[in-house]
Amino acid sequence: MEQSDFVHTGQKVGLVMASVVTPSTLAPSLSKRSWQDQGLITGLSTGASYLLTLFSQDVIDVVTPAVAGAATTWSLFPDDWPEERRRSVAALGCELAMTPLGLGLAAYLDRRGVATARDGLVRQAAWRMGSTALCGTILIGATAAMRRLDRAVGADGRLAALPLSIPVGLATSAVIERARRVGTDGGVDAAGDVPTIGGLAAGGGVLAVLYGAGWFERWTAEQVRRLAPGAAPGVGLAWQVVSHAAFAAGAGVVVSALWTRAMQRIEAVTTTVDPWMSAASGVWTDPMVSGDPASLVSWDSLGREGRRHAVTFVRPAPIVSPPPLPDGTVPADLSIPTVMGEPAMAHPVQVFVGLDSAATPAERVELAIAEMDRTDAWSRSLLMLVSPTGTGYVNYVAIAAAQYLTRGDIASVTMQYSRRPSPLSLGKVRDAREQNRLLWLRILERVRTMPPDARPEVVLFGESLGAHTSQDVLLGWGTLGPQALGIDRALWIGTPDGSKWMHEITGAPRLDVDPALVAVVNDHEQFMALDEAARARVRYVLLSHDNDGVTKFGLDLLNRRPPWLGPDRPQPEQVPGRSPRGIPPGMRWRPVTTFFQTLIDMKNAQLPGSFRAWAHDYRADLPEFIRDIYDLHCTDAQMDAIQDAVRRREAYREDAFA
Repeated sequence: MEQSDFVHTGQKVGLVMASVVTPSTLAPSLSKRSWQDQGLITGLSTGASYLLTLFSQDVIDVVTPAVAGAATTWSLFPDDWPEERRRSVAALGCELAMTPLGLGLAAYLDRRGVATARDGLVRQAAWRMGSTALCGTILIGATAAMRRLDRAVGADGRLAALPLSIPVGLATSAVIERARRVGTDGGVDAAGDVPTIGGLAAGGGVLAVLYGAGWFERWTAEQVRRLAPGAAPGVGLAWQVVSHAAFAAGAGVVVSALWTRAMQRIEAVTTTVDPWMSAASGVWTDPMVSGDPASLVSWDSLGREGRRHAVTFVRPAPIVSPPPLPDGTVPADLSIPTVMGEPAMAHPVQVFVGLDSAATPAERVELAIAEMDRTDAWSRSLLMLVSPTGTGYVNYVAIAAAQYLTRGDIASVTMQYSRRPSPLSLGKVRDAREQNRLLWLRILERVRTMPPDARPEVVLFGESLGAHTSQDVLLGWGTLGPQALGIDRALWIGTPDGSKWMHEITGAPRLDVDPALVAVVNDHEQFMALDEAARARVRYVLLSHDNDGVTKFGLDLLNRRPPWLGPDRPQPEQVPGRSPRGIPPGMRWRPVTTFFQTLIDMKNAQLPGSFRAWAHDYRADLPEFIRDIYDLHCTDAQMDAIQDAVRRREAYREDAFA
């Protein structure tokens, strides 16, 4: 072999890796995709793989010359080999050795279990170096074979000049996939939900943009390499690697800025107050509801979501002359007596303290307690502590179902912690945690001073980021946390993967976690499948749909396989009227690709749709879960009436708040 047979560039190896990755981006995931979604997944996955491989190859190129230079003096080479040939063969040997070392370490960590972020980074680095070396080695072999074929057939370099990176990558991908299927049923999921042609075309557009950025980055890195001080071997390449890292960091800053700007535009929309709501206080509210003229919480301080929450409480009696909705229609009577077929036991209390209702968390907590005193919330049999989503949204179905099931004998308490949508409110989790903790401690203090037979049952409810901020109060205490705070029961829906408490109670055994108190389910039938004794012990339920990307997406997807993609993954199963169970068999964990697939799944899970149990929409699940988890009671006929009522209420709400 000639030395030129072993010469390759990072760009060529990067193209091999990008081509290896491309077919896997078409694998199904949790949700149906549009061609734009597929284009983003394909473009970003292949582009990221290309850049990471480029960086890894540069690292290999820094290490290889040093090792090859030292190896030229080894006695294992024939004496008649010139130094140049020894160096070339040593360089090839170094790269060949990098493959089993990197992939072997990654396999070892997989087998041992990647439990920490540090292990995940080590595993990802090892896999990336090993796979890059493998792609480089395969490309070297293919290039050498093509040159020999060219000489054999006398093609005068025409065959040798053919670009091999993409066909080599696609062929390698096919071989890997075929090897993976050995010993399995050999089948894959149908790709009906994956727009292949349109997605690949869009992915090509994304790649074109990335290629332009990559070309500029590479050109910059080459200039940095040429300007590097000193003439020592490897100094230029080292500076080139630093340049790659700096460019990647700069790209991250730009992407973050664009993302923030887009989210700010969304925030401007989500904080716009409905025009007709300016005069709703006293018309659509009641003294038992925050924001009413009799309330300590001003109407103007509630914000959009607080006002919507205030006007949608379940009426304890039919309204004689109900005011019309903004479109002029008069809503049907869906009061407690009409739906439940029996009179209300009390007027439901709704306490809501907006972010603008007081200046500090401590002042907002004091205002909430004062509002509970004003409405005599302590006299209700059920005290429902709600942590809202980022904008302050409270699930209307959850509140309405609880108010129906208690016949109005309930007080709900909600404190807003952010004005932003949940993606922009992640930095507010700590503030929400401390605010919730202070409120719950104050409530615990008051409840414990009450006679035992007069104390309300205290329950938690949280949805999405609200579930995260609610659970964060309990972090580090396992299932002892809610017990210590006097929390009797809890229902959380759509808990984000970022909740550490969720991982705390569902992960490795801990002394402060009683697994019998916790249930994580996809649907009501799954909960009812527990035996009666097990259901009676459960106090804290996490309702998380298997196809909800919000509950699956996290940064950990970049460097370690999540349990839901492991050998014990939930199996696909259709349950009538419920969100489908299980994970598609064709969905496997692939570094980078799975991250972008699940990111798109998270986005799609939150798209508005019809009233059904699906992805991040839990409205249709809630009446039965509210009844069973909070230990409330009703007949089957009453449950059917509640289900019908909340559906109709949602239709009115969507028309009024459109």
